[in-house]
Amino acid sequence: MTSLALTAPRARSLSPVLPVAAVIAVLGLPLGPGGEGGAGPADALSALAVLYCAIRLLRDRRRPLSRTAAVVLGLPVVGLAVAAVGASSPGAGLAGMGRYLQVFVLVPAAVLLLVRHRADFRLLAWTFVGLAGWQGAVGVHQYVTGTGASYQGETIRAVGTFGAQDVMGMATVVSFGLVCAVGLALGHAPLRQRAVAAACAVALLLPLALSFSRGAWIATALTCTVQLALAGMRRALKVGAVVAAAGVILVGGFGIGTAMLQERISSITQVTDAPDQSVTDRYTMWAAAVGMWREQPLTGVGLKGFPEHRDAHASLALSSGSDTEGAGAAYVKQPLLSPHNMYLLILAEQGLIGLLALAGGWLALLVCALRKVVRRAPGLDCGLVATGLLTWLLVDFAYADIGGPSTVLTAVCLGLAGWWGLSGTSGEAAAR
Repeated sequence: MTSLALTAPRARSLSPVLPVAAVIAVLGLPLGPGGEGGAGPADALSALAVLYCAIRLLRDRRRPLSRTAAVVLGLPVVGLAVAAVGASSPGAGLAGMGRYLQVFVLVPAAVLLLVRHRADFRLLAWTFVGLAGWQGAVGVHQYVTGTGASYQGETIRAVGTFGAQDVMGMATVVSFGLVCAVGLALGHAPLRQRAVAAACAVALLLPLALSFSRGAWIATALTCTVQLALAGMRRALKVGAVVAAAGVILVGGFGIGTAMLQERISSITQVTDAPDQSVTDRYTMWAAAVGMWREQPLTGVGLKGFPEHRDAHASLALSSGSDTEGAGAAYVKQPLLSPHNMYLLILAEQGLIGLLALAGGWLALLVCALRKVVRRAPGLDCGLVATGLLTWLLVDFAYADIGGPSTVLTAVCLGLAGWWGLSGTSGEAAAR
């Protein structure tokens, strides 16, 4: 009995964000989603984290969310309900609504409520960095040994444990880790912690480069620029000089700047003059999404309706699919079932109502987060991490959408941004 009495306070002292940390950590396992497009282990754990949060709220009889947080996080429900009614079938409507609620409402709200103070926030940020380090190490090994995903006929593309059918998974994870590391390095933590965070940020540049993901490069570069600007000019110049030196060493000293990598970088400026087939497909699907929206401008074609209406609006320039192989997988022709633009996907399937509800909530969240950083609220590192993650998502959504095992991390990022931007500055949250 005495031992049980001693372990009870210890159990209560454990951080309530450990289930969220487990959601992040499980993505380090070499496990794909269950079935095609189905839920994976991280999705199952995120559901348990939501349930755990609900139980804590009932036990502690806490007020769930502030009025502002409830409005910002609850806005997407309006557009989702309308779009679910307009879906081609009740099953498609319910499945689509469940996925959107998970990623943009339930899990972000749970993360916001489970983070008690800045120590919990930093725990999740370092978990992001740890996951990025692991996936990045696997990706670098794939590049060096030629066991990665296929890229221009060679199996050298770093994809981590996500495999060739989710080539953006590792790039997304590494980007999140790099953004978190930069935010932690720019804060006011002890010098040793900031030095470790800076070293992690520099180390993650290599796997990010070897992912050959132009979108991740652009989003990360813009996000880190914003973080540096918010941290102050002096600090921005110092960190910028370190990053520039690291880039020179990686590219020049170690010969990381291969011809393929240099060609990939130069192709960023050629997406309009001489686009490759992947860019042509993307433009074609964007045009198809706009065509769907013009038919149903207010409500869209319904949740999960893009694949069904794609061929009726796409031109002949659209290819039959994307070729994937390598990283332990055989050759597969992946069908193009989304426009690879989150804003256009919402516009096509949910119309203006859905886009204003979702994007309006994201914009309000970004404004709240930026305002606290500019006002220099306590915990600058947390503010820079939260603002950075949200900025990365909003930039990345211009040429990517949700899908794959790493999607659940989008929900965690939104929850962290929500805690920083929408939680109060009094009490325990501001005391630590």
